[in-house]
Amino acid sequence: MSSSPRISLIHATPLAIAPITESFRRLWPDAKVYSLLEDSLTADLNAVDGDVTSMAARIDALTRYAVDTGAQGVLFTCSAFGPAIEAAAIGQSVPVLKPNEAMVSEALDLGTRICIVATFQPALAPIAAEFSALAKSTARPVELHPVFVKDALAALQEGDARAHDELVAAACSNLSDCDVICFAQFSMTGAALAAQGASGRTVLTTPDSAVKRLKSLIVR
Repeated sequence: MSSSPRISLIHATPLAIAPITESFRRLWPDAKVYSLLEDSLTADLNAVDGDVTSMAARIDALTRYAVDTGAQGVLFTCSAFGPAIEAAAIGQSVPVLKPNEAMVSEALDLGTRICIVATFQPALAPIAAEFSALAKSTARPVELHPVFVKDALAALQEGDARAHDELVAAACSNLSDCDVICFAQFSMTGAALAAQGASGRTVLTTPDSAVKRLKSLIVR
């Protein structure tokens, strides 16, 4: 395998692009990273009350497009579409990763009491299901505590990253009883240091975990 493989990132929001690009820059600078943005996905998911199954055909089409254009690895960056991504990955000749799966595995190695923090509420159920499924398959106990941070995403969408980070950090300041805090979305990454300081707990972000996992699957 080439040391400079082509990686396709598939985004449902432009807010995810900068965090994952930064993670690749630090952790896998040799990868050739390209982005596909389909920013109607989030609005359409909200319109069907978070019914991910109704989005499966679109997620599959995006996956096939990425593979057909030469991707040697595909990473989705929106946490709300987990089950549809799993279905799209079946039968593909290259790794197709959900945004959370690497972080979920890493978190379960760090403890059993896990706080999942999200600024987009539909992201909580799919990632909680991922934690429960992996914990069950590996016979590990897990206690999940989902936290929704209201208004933070709206602040970030309006360009106020400082307000976003402050809201997330404030929510995390109440989570000191957790073994580890997991951010459910790529767009939250900028708040990680503030959240870690406010909580005194390890904060895992999806971009760093995902890049490390994808690299381990492709570079031999």
